[in-house]
Amino acid sequence: MKKLIYLIATCLVAAANAQSLVGAWEMVTTNEDGREVKVVVILSEKYQVATWYDNKTGEFIATNGGSWSLDGTTMTEIVEFDTRDSTRVGATVTFELEVSKNEMKIKDSESVFNRIDSGEPGALGGAWLMSGRIRNGEMQERNTNRPRKTMKILSGSRFQWIAYNTETKRFMGTGGGSYTTVDGKYTENIEFFSRDGSRVGAALEFKYEMKDGKWHHSGNNSRGQPLYEVWSRRER
Repeated sequence: MKKLIYLIATCLVAAANAQSLVGAWEMVTTNEDGREVKVVVILSEKYQVATWYDNKTGEFIATNGGSWSLDGTTMTEIVEFDTRDSTRVGATVTFELEVSKNEMKIKDSESVFNRIDSGEPGALGGAWLMSGRIRNGEMQERNTNRPRKTMKILSGSRFQWIAYNTETKRFMGTGGGSYTTVDGKYTENIEFFSRDGSRVGAALEFKYEMKDGKWHHSGNNSRGQPLYEVWSRRER
């Protein structure tokens, strides 16, 4: 009985610790050539993304991410994309964390992140996969279990989309920044865009609504072209 109680308590502590990491975190560093680099990490309950970009110009530098879990203070990640080293896709990575309410530190390193939010106030926190879009008036559904994915991870104030293929290890693009959800309007403020740096600084406003648990998203994309997308919560 004591052993069972201990196991239950251990599981509860691990779950509480994992929940405390959910949200967005940031760190600003200076690299070898004096460039000021911002690193933003977004953690949903099961998936995460980390991105490096120029803190002044928004120039995209790198991103990686995938699934994650926490056992005590040990974080385990299974890499799904990595722009610096695609050979890491599929690899399992572990490292130790030191976490307080508003600070997350990777043990034995100089990486210290400050909390941006804890999953609020935005209404769309979590990991999502594009599961459909309307083109020429017709809904085109997409299989979210295939290797080619377009995933969007949101905290309470930060968003990032990533297009990649876990089978070929190919990375197609990403963009992100801050967002708000007010009165059925979803607004993205772009801080980095791997495909076109000229989009940095743009604010894009869309209509959003939830239908049968899916996020319906409509408006004009960064090129001014109309879009209608459907996103489903990522379960696995």
